[in-house]
Amino acid sequence: MRVLAIIGWSGSGKTTLLTALLPILAARGLRLSTIKHAHEGFELDREGKDSWRHRQAGAREVLVASRQRWALMHEMAEREEPDLPSLLARLAPVDLVLVEGFKSGPCPKLEVHRPALGQPPLWPSQPDILAVASDAALPDCPYPVLALGAPEAVADWVLAVVMAGAGWSAASTMA
Repeated sequence: MRVLAIIGWSGSGKTTLLTALLPILAARGLRLSTIKHAHEGFELDREGKDSWRHRQAGAREVLVASRQRWALMHEMAEREEPDLPSLLARLAPVDLVLVEGFKSGPCPKLEVHRPALGQPPLWPSQPDILAVASDAALPDCPYPVLALGAPEAVADWVLAVVMAGAGWSAASTMA
């Protein structure tokens, strides 16, 4: 499994880019999964639902299943956030896992940077960045700069660089 993390500041367009890439890459024949890093305390189910009531009553794991999908919620009693390699190990094999967030995860990264947000770029301090997707010219950027508004071109880059063997796979992140 190849892995690519899409990183950037909040509001930079990570989710927009990721959701634009998914159908393009799927149409090009890739089997895909995603991992989304969330802030502490996120909820998947709602108060009053049976699965919420099971968790509130003390279930450490709650698996909800239907004909269309299943989801496993695992309560983190030990309060340690799982690292990216342990999460990747839980996924069924696919061609590419797109990760949203996990800036410090051991995998190749595509930074989404919008200078208009007023935040500094991450590339000077983040290892493993392969390219930057932006809506502006970045003359000081030492990496390839991809047009943020051109997801087809970003998908071309993913296929040419990440899928063609940038030397990264889920197995290498767990070594």
